[in-house]
Amino acid sequence: MLVLGIDPGTAITGYGLVRGDRPGAPTLVECGVIRTHAREPLASRLAEIYDGICQIISEHRPTILSIEDVFYSRNVRTTVVLGHARGVIMLAAQQHGLAIHEYPPAAIKKAVVGNGAATKEQVQFMLTRLLRLKSVPSPSDASDGVAAALTYLLAPRLPTIASLSRPLQPGSQVGR
Repeated sequence: MLVLGIDPGTAITGYGLVRGDRPGAPTLVECGVIRTHAREPLASRLAEIYDGICQIISEHRPTILSIEDVFYSRNVRTTVVLGHARGVIMLAAQQHGLAIHEYPPAAIKKAVVGNGAATKEQVQFMLTRLLRLKSVPSPSDASDGVAAALTYLLAPRLPTIASLSRPLQPGSQVGR
């Protein structure tokens, strides 16, 4: 199985493709960033992100999208604009038939490091160990995308945002 992990942003969207269907540890296939031009209107930047995600999906054919959920910033505008970026990314994934899983930043840190309050450096260190890499994926937005992909593979039983929003049936448990 090939998982596309995304760290959404309107200036820089990080991505990582991690394969996890073979015996042994997961492997990094590719990682990178989609950069947009800061002086362009938001709609143009969103189109660049959408086109970039569609190109990655068409080229690599992942089956899963693992995307970092919105973090709530003190700046409401930042949160709203980030939501727009997530929207076009999720639209591209849905149109290409990918299963979509959303994880809060703390869940990604917990899956990769074992601590939901881990630092960026701790996450990057664990990425190099878990994926047997010689160096940290860079830039940091790309490593965040790799961490999102790895989260799906390491913690498939973690409840996702979508599963938490559904009412529980009598006798059911979260994550089952």
